[in-house]
Amino acid sequence: MRLIPPLTAIAVTVALFGLIMHREALVSYAGRTTPPQTTEPASTVPNDIASSQKQSDRIGIVALKSYAQPIDNAVILRGQTRALRQVDLRAETTSTVVSEPLRKGAEVKSGDLLCQLDPGTRPASLLEAKARLKEAQARVPQTEAQLDAAHARLHEMQINLTAAQKLTKGGYTSETQLASAQAAERTAQTSIAEATAGLESTQAGIESARAVVAAAQKEMSQLEIRAPFDGILESDTAEIGSLLQPGDLCATVIQLDTIKLVGFVPETQVDRVILGAEAKARLATNVDVAGQVTFISRSADENTRTFEVEITVPNADLRIRDGQTADIQITSPGATAHHLPQSALTLNNDGALGVRIVRSDQTAGFVPVKLLRDTVDGVWLSGLPSTANVIVVGQDFVTSGVALAVTYQEVTQ
Repeated sequence: MRLIPPLTAIAVTVALFGLIMHREALVSYAGRTTPPQTTEPASTVPNDIASSQKQSDRIGIVALKSYAQPIDNAVILRGQTRALRQVDLRAETTSTVVSEPLRKGAEVKSGDLLCQLDPGTRPASLLEAKARLKEAQARVPQTEAQLDAAHARLHEMQINLTAAQKLTKGGYTSETQLASAQAAERTAQTSIAEATAGLESTQAGIESARAVVAAAQKEMSQLEIRAPFDGILESDTAEIGSLLQPGDLCATVIQLDTIKLVGFVPETQVDRVILGAEAKARLATNVDVAGQVTFISRSADENTRTFEVEITVPNADLRIRDGQTADIQITSPGATAHHLPQSALTLNNDGALGVRIVRSDQTAGFVPVKLLRDTVDGVWLSGLPSTANVIVVGQDFVTSGVALAVTYQEVTQ
């Protein structure tokens, strides 16, 4: 067996161990010193190499130069259409319908006859009441004449009494004649009181007769049920021959040439809605309409804590129906906002909604934002400065203070 290769390997191993682990001792033993190491000045490293080294430590992202733009800060709510006016016309007296019915959907004008009731004996009652009124009025001159005659007799009796008193004092007449004159004067006063009471009774009779006439005329007027305004019949009128009693329905009329949009706005946004504000709405049938706010409730709904808002919309062609669902936008004082891709939104460690931006020192930052409107092509956000470099790619891979390698993307908004 040859021993030279193993021995050679052992020797080389020992030499390398000594050279590596005990290099200074070997050098000192050999009488040699290790030359001091000199630090190369930083200036000897090329600038382009240092810049590339620093750039390699940064995280690459894509930022969008965003500029604030004016936006109508609308209040969004859901509601429904409602007829401007709707009334149920009901009978006020008992009688039978004698008019032909009108069918629902028919257009009616103000004053059109909807239900004609059988008058029965009401015309005769009215004539009787008018006759009694004339009779009572005819008694007025007679009672007034009686009152005038009573006043004349009283005046005559007062003159006779005065003369009797004077004659009695002079001894030219007896006490009996004076007492008779006094009695005649009291009788004349009683006649005046009776005549006055008779006149008052006659006046009361006249008023009573007038009341009877008015009641009979009211009964006659209730025999015709007419449309109170221009509109459309929502139900058939009462059928001919049917008996209507007080409270029974004759017909329902609605007015649709002007219609209302009714919605309920949360209490947190009610102050943003003002009377006269312009409003737009899209109906469930994809019909767009526009109008103005004409009513804002002063009292909140006890259950939902929302306030009722009414918007008046022209509807001359009657294309808008009562009870349709509507998505309503009410304009409020304008503001400025940024239009950004929805994907730019992110959350910080506290769960706040915001976007990450590129700060002036080329590091990442976080800005909380408020979502104003969500559209098909992006979102409108407030809370950012007028100009902001918003990270739109890579925002979820950086945190505040991280150095960035920014690629800017400018778009026309």
